[in-house]
Amino acid sequence: MAYLMGIDVGTSGTKTLLVDESGNLVASVNHEYPLSTPQPLWAEQDPLDWWEATKEGIRGVLAKAEVSPDSIAGIGLSGQMHGLVLLDRNHEVLRPAILWCDQRTSEQCSWITDTVGKETVVEETRNPVLTGFTAPKIIWVRDKEPQIYDRTVMMLLPKDYIRFRLTGEFATEVSDASGTSLLNVPERRWSKVVLDKIQISEDHLPRVFESSVISGKITKQIAQETGLREGTPVVGGGGDQAAGAVGNGIVRRGVISVTTGTSGVVFAFSDQPTVDPKLRVHTFCHAVPNKWHVMGVMLSAGGSLRWFRDTLCSEETGLSRRIGRDPYEFITAQAEHAPVGSEGLIFLPYLTGERTPYPDPEARGVFFGLTLRHHKGHLARSVLEGVAYGLRDSLEILKEMNVPLEEVRASGGGARSELWRQIQTDVNGIPLSTINVDEGPALGVALLAGVGAGIYGSIEEACDRAIRTVSMTEVNQRHHSIYSDYYRIYGSLYQSLKGQFAEVGSVLSRWHS
Repeated sequence: MAYLMGIDVGTSGTKTLLVDESGNLVASVNHEYPLSTPQPLWAEQDPLDWWEATKEGIRGVLAKAEVSPDSIAGIGLSGQMHGLVLLDRNHEVLRPAILWCDQRTSEQCSWITDTVGKETVVEETRNPVLTGFTAPKIIWVRDKEPQIYDRTVMMLLPKDYIRFRLTGEFATEVSDASGTSLLNVPERRWSKVVLDKIQISEDHLPRVFESSVISGKITKQIAQETGLREGTPVVGGGGDQAAGAVGNGIVRRGVISVTTGTSGVVFAFSDQPTVDPKLRVHTFCHAVPNKWHVMGVMLSAGGSLRWFRDTLCSEETGLSRRIGRDPYEFITAQAEHAPVGSEGLIFLPYLTGERTPYPDPEARGVFFGLTLRHHKGHLARSVLEGVAYGLRDSLEILKEMNVPLEEVRASGGGARSELWRQIQTDVNGIPLSTINVDEGPALGVALLAGVGAGIYGSIEEACDRAIRTVSMTEVNQRHHSIYSDYYRIYGSLYQSLKGQFAEVGSVLSRWHS
């Protein structure tokens, strides 16, 4: 029996899993690490934390599974997209990684757009330059930390730093590279036009592979440190969203995924690099060769609920520790006692700015409509509903683009909550299905590793063998009507407040920077 390993370098932790050839989970380990916010709207992590979590995860999975390292046919890597890791000539990390949810680069986004030209940017990269993307982070370091930039010899995405540590190879793949603002997305290669215009050398970037192609092999040193077999192949893998889509079977037209992790993502397969004329959703390369995907992203989905837990639910968190239960069970139980629509309480989930449909780093979280009637259950439910409204924004854009919505699959931590699945179903007015596995990006890249190792003939075959639908949440039409009324109000609130969001940002810069 051959086994496949998937490693997902996430924002809150690194997940390592082992599956058999049929995609059945054999063992899984997750190691968490901190996120630093040294200034408002900044987000950074130490790449060495990712590396330690990766090594612990590999050792932990091997110990749990009790399988021979020789039976592991391949390894796939996934990770949070857009992050920037800078290495010096000794391949040492020069500064903390700047993450996808960091919003410091508005000025650099404008400079890149003006320097390259808006039409050229979209023609080459199929997206506008956004604060979360990698290229403006590079320019920010060049502008603000020239002493760091001058020592940089390699620029890597998070999972690709882990690839380097495992294999000694500098490599990336098309799906993750699509989110850098440096890739020619239609041609699936670095954009010489963009790189030349903003004066970044391609020598400082890793080679670009397709996602299921072998990009390196486990070195002798890493084999000794982790227990893996020297020479075990490591495939390109995928950015967390494309990898998660493979793990959800989103490899054909008509099947859509709605993922509620730290961020919230609506993901649709595409045969062509189709662009939203209003540039509200992203068009990236898919992990499937010569295919693309259209993706709407909200920055604080599960992240909003985590903030609510950490900030307002110390009692529930303490109780969960004492009795060994998940604190989210207590939070959603309170939310379930609040009525549909939270009696007019509406939450805007813009805790780290927003991306879809409003690419606005200054956007802020809001509880709107508070009254003396509202208690913690209302607050909790309004957070769940606010995230669902934000996800509906992306689904509405896909409908405008005539993307077929034949099946919508729920995934991520939010999909494990029956209440949150029902809220999303009723907000969107579309039935929501779940599948037999919920291992997301880590499973997706394990399946990609199976393709690279020759176990599967194609990514589609891998998904057909491993994934099937197991449940369906149906729409409550009365609740959908209520939510549609509140959704119209939700949609108007950003327009009413965006000037004040910018004003708050200006005051913060003046008095607190």
